[in-house]
Amino acid sequence: MASKKKVSIAVIKRLPRYYRYLSDLLLMDITRISSKELSSRMGITASQIRQDLNCFGGFGQQGYGYNVELLYNEIANILGINDRFQTIILGAGNMGQALAHYGNFEKRGFKTIGLFDIDPKLIGKKINGLEVLDMETLEEFVSKNRVDIAMLTVPYEHAREAAERVARLGIKGLWNFSPMDLRLPYEMVIENVHLSDSLMVLGYKIKEKFE
Repeated sequence: MASKKKVSIAVIKRLPRYYRYLSDLLLMDITRISSKELSSRMGITASQIRQDLNCFGGFGQQGYGYNVELLYNEIANILGINDRFQTIILGAGNMGQALAHYGNFEKRGFKTIGLFDIDPKLIGKKINGLEVLDMETLEEFVSKNRVDIAMLTVPYEHAREAAERVARLGIKGLWNFSPMDLRLPYEMVIENVHLSDSLMVLGYKIKEKFE
């Protein structure tokens, strides 16, 4: 990483969006771009883009703009995409299966290597090439495989128990899709995701714009 200084979470949350747009630019064979041009594409002010990227060293050149491939690779490095994270999914219901089928995760450096459930009807089923394993085998699986992140899609009543279980196994990160906001007394990074929150925000914006 270009800098070890503390960077706000708001900046960090914008980095994946920069990464996506830069990926599109590379596909269009665009080799350099100014902050003004990037601003026009992304709907973020040029000043905001420069401020965000200056948190990590800037990467731009006066009168030239940004080297698209260089910036793309630098952001990948900052986000840890080049480290190739290995993930597992706890809960093979509708959400778990959708995550297992989503191909962009591996393109972004997140490879799913295990899928677990407690339902006998699901155990043994193949989901996108992954066999659903019994949760009883979780500890053995983690002892034999490097697992960096657990994706949690279990019901509310099982969320804390499952989260604490993977935390005790030393898994570094938890991507929590359960209805419960989780905070645990372990050395684990937790990202709580609530799709309904985003949908409600969309509903508010529609109401504000059209009523």
